Amino acid sequence: MKKIEAIIRKTRFEEVKEALLAADIEWFSYYDVRGVGKAHQERIYRGVVYDTSFIERTLLSIVVRDKNIEKTVTAILKSAQTGEIGDGRIFILPMDDSFRIRTGESGDISLYNPENEK
Repeated sequence: MKKIEAIIRKTRFEEVKEALLAADIEWFSYYDVRGVGKAHQERIYRGVVYDTSFIERTLLSIVVRDKNIEKTVTAILKSAQTGEIGDGRIFILPMDDSFRIRTGESGDISLYNPENEK
């Protein structure tokens, strides 16, 4: 089991969401986040240029079984990539365990319903 965290452009969120659903990744959390990096965004308001000194992004948090890691990462890479600086990052972290609160199941079985297994 792994946790995949992906920091993507806010403008690419819908494409990434659709790609994950097409890859049978049906559940994930996302958050609006800000960060500081090499790329800076400038905003123009009433003719004045403002350097925001932070970059608005979306952070996806996805816990998957080991067999789904590659297809999850591939879906994010293909749908989030624009080829420009600031496309984002993907991090893969180990997960010790997970529990389904409703049933008390733990491990891989807590991440999916076996009757829906393809």
